[in-house]
Amino acid sequence: MIASDLSTGVEQLGEMIAAARSIVPFTGAGISTECGIPDFRSPGGLWTRNRPIPFDEFVASREARDESWRRRFAMEPTFAAAKPGRGHRALASLYRSGKIPAVITQNIDNLHQASGFAAEHVVELHGNTTYARCIGCGQAYDLAWVKQRFEQDGGAPDCTMCEEPVKTATISFGQAMPEVAMQRASELAQRCDLFLAIGSSLVVWPAAGFPMMARNNGARLVIINNEPTDQDDMADLVIRHDIGETLGPFVGN
Repeated sequence: MIASDLSTGVEQLGEMIAAARSIVPFTGAGISTECGIPDFRSPGGLWTRNRPIPFDEFVASREARDESWRRRFAMEPTFAAAKPGRGHRALASLYRSGKIPAVITQNIDNLHQASGFAAEHVVELHGNTTYARCIGCGQAYDLAWVKQRFEQDGGAPDCTMCEEPVKTATISFGQAMPEVAMQRASELAQRCDLFLAIGSSLVVWPAAGFPMMARNNGARLVIINNEPTDQDDMADLVIRHDIGETLGPFVGN
């Protein structure tokens, strides 16, 4: 059912939240755009200006690794300046109240943690861009260390432990999805009684399967997104309005 207007949608959402025992939010790029972080797939998004660098190309080509890190450093002021928006803060309020056990996110911006979620309760399907990891041994590195080495050596650094390449702790095209995160997301989707798909185009699989999984296990499904999605027809409530305006009334509740 598509909400006829914003106020009706917010009222219906509020009733569902009040009745729910366990709410699982699933968030995509749309929740972070009001925080100044551009999305990737929309017209004018990052991938319309820069071709994504697949994982196998990153591994095989030093030039690709250098370019990948140049892009990340160019985005650093944007990520560093971003603060949690109304959507993040609303979900954090519900988390503190005990309604939300954890959040599943496709985002890499660390804003759920900044809003008040404990790191262990943020299930990151696509990783996190605020630090780096060795693709070989998994050693973690601060971005400041990577940038210092990049500027000092004139290119992307390798791991000091095993000499394999270091990349942002994100999941690139062609890279395996994180098994532990996918398993946790599956368990959360199957155990909740209200699933909120927020700001996701629901086109990236297998992550896009979680709303259906929740619905098939008896949960009510709400989709909050400016644009239509392929899963709107199966949702109990669809709110096609600004995410910040939709979730703003739930901040602090």
